[in-house]
Amino acid sequence: MRRALTALLTLVLALLGLAPPAQAATLQEVTGFGSNPGGLRMFRYAPDGLPAGRPVVVALHGCTQNATGYATGTGWMKLADQWRISVVFPQQSSANNANSCFNWFEPADTRRGSGEALSIKQMVDRTRADLGASPAYVTGLSAGGAMAAVMLATYPDVFAGGGIVAGLPYGCATSTVTAFSCMNPGTDQAPAQWGDKVRAAADHSGTHPRVSIWHGTADTTVAPRNATELVEQWTDVAGTDQTPDVSDTVAGYPHRVYGGVVEYFQITGMGHGQPVDPGTQATQCGTAGAYLLDVNICAAYHMGRFWGIADEGTGPGTPTYSDTAVGTATDHYVAGRVDVTEYTTLGARYGYTAPITLYLCGANWTDRADCTPI
Repeated sequence: MRRALTALLTLVLALLGLAPPAQAATLQEVTGFGSNPGGLRMFRYAPDGLPAGRPVVVALHGCTQNATGYATGTGWMKLADQWRISVVFPQQSSANNANSCFNWFEPADTRRGSGEALSIKQMVDRTRADLGASPAYVTGLSAGGAMAAVMLATYPDVFAGGGIVAGLPYGCATSTVTAFSCMNPGTDQAPAQWGDKVRAAADHSGTHPRVSIWHGTADTTVAPRNATELVEQWTDVAGTDQTPDVSDTVAGYPHRVYGGVVEYFQITGMGHGQPVDPGTQATQCGTAGAYLLDVNICAAYHMGRFWGIADEGTGPGTPTYSDTAVGTATDHYVAGRVDVTEYTTLGARYGYTAPITLYLCGANWTDRADCTPI
């Protein structure tokens, strides 16, 4: 009986000129992405119908976390749909590290062409081969943030930008013992000393990545001092000074920009974790949880803006749309927000059962916050 009803529904939709429901994009594990010397697992989220050449972001979880939880909690999958990008979520195993931390302090895992660093680079290579993705970016939380710094240092020819959340400077530690002292109280070195560590990691004469640095002032796990050292490291690498060109507040938090290539968000009162701002607006993202802290600002969103991969085309808090509506493609069609052609496009793009945020731009609804038509 169920099979007959499904066939009947398909026939009705065909007569109406509508496509049958499609499977929405989900987080998928990818195997066979290279020699994988670091023994990592690769998970990837790619929106349905993603055009070739779109950016790919690598998002690295923190200790005790995994790819699925980090993908869901940080909001990167929502932004992938919003911006039409793919996101790779590497996953550590307890066999490599008892707390499932990326080994940002082990020399064998933090050199170009070796260990976990090479495994992560191979995930980018596989995604570029599969999806035609072009620009690549890397971000992470805590140990993942420290590993993001590793990737920026060892593969500056691969990554155009990075985001380091509650992380540490590249080259701060070379063993478990020194890792703990780097985390807290932190290690003080001159900007040129930090910069030399990056310059020694790869033979690179081209443009260096744009780096977004985030840290909570109440973080007792990774001392906030590390954010200062990160600013010194990456401004020295970029060839700019440590005097900010921009000093303002974003969502109430101090924000500084150095030479247009390094930014630092100081999240006052926040402990150890990644800033999220649950909600459906274009500037919002994430789900609160362990080490995913609702502080009314979405770190992932602002990183994308700084890197230049966000498609909204409007400043924070100044959307060009006047209203939003959330529902499935069918909900929007029944409510009269979209016509048959738009309904079919939305279904092919997101699937017919997945919630989709539409934006009211003038008299028309669109799935793009910058008011680009469906």
